[in-house]
Amino acid sequence: MPKIKTHSGAKKRFKLSKTGKVIRYHANKSHILNKKNTKRKRGLRKTTVADKTNVAQVKRLIPYK
Repeated sequence: MPKIKTHSGAKKRFKLSKTGKVIRYHANKSHILNKKNTKRKRGLRKTTVADKTNVAQVKRLIPYK
């Protein structure tokens, strides 16, 4: 059976926790930061767990991570 290629974009954006949950970063943190308050920007720095509807697809994109 040949190896499966890892999706280059997905490997930069997602990682798996020890329990197998998909960890992702928040969007909206790159520009137009003036109108966002400090509390909101601080929250966007943190990682979060991906939604269960996307987990199967993301795991298929990063099979060896």
